[in-house]
Amino acid sequence: MEQLSWDNIKLDKCADGLLPVVVQDAVTLRVLMLGYMNREAFEKTLREGRVTFFSRTRQQLWTKGETSGHYLMVDNMYIDCDADTLLIKANPIGPTCHRGTTACFDTPAAEGFIRSLSALVRRRHAEMPEGSYTTRLFIKGIKAITKKVGEECTESIIEAVDGNRERFIYEAGDLMYHYLVMLEQMGVTLDEVEHELLLRHS
Repeated sequence: MEQLSWDNIKLDKCADGLLPVVVQDAVTLRVLMLGYMNREAFEKTLREGRVTFFSRTRQQLWTKGETSGHYLMVDNMYIDCDADTLLIKANPIGPTCHRGTTACFDTPAAEGFIRSLSALVRRRHAEMPEGSYTTRLFIKGIKAITKKVGEECTESIIEAVDGNRERFIYEAGDLMYHYLVMLEQMGVTLDEVEHELLLRHS
């Protein structure tokens, strides 16, 4: 985690002297919620690794999840360029919103799922649970994995050429999953692929 200090925050730009805090899922990158912190909440969050806010309605500290158990575990924290807003990347335990939904913003439910699936593939590779199809692929090795990627790619192409949109989506899903398995087998992350694309774009 970056070395952060409350003294570096420019509170003169913050309404009511409270720091706006955007919380983002560290894996899926989905924005989960917006809250506010005073110095005490900020330092408690740094100290305990669980996101704590200052409630503007109750005028007191509240640790997200203290009653529900749905904590937001801090992965990293970043101050913006004007030093008046905080971004927290967190690993949520359970739903974030009081409605029982993943996030307080009603963005599409599938948003960020590819990264969740990538994280699951990574766990399967580390734990190698019996009975898992992903485990069987890793046991068979890179040749079997790349063969499956090739097969799913071909099937996707066939459906695209035939103009069958629903079947194409189905096959594209198979292709994406096996592609993630291949990335994991090669020790390559989605971040690294994104970085490569960024270099080409710039």
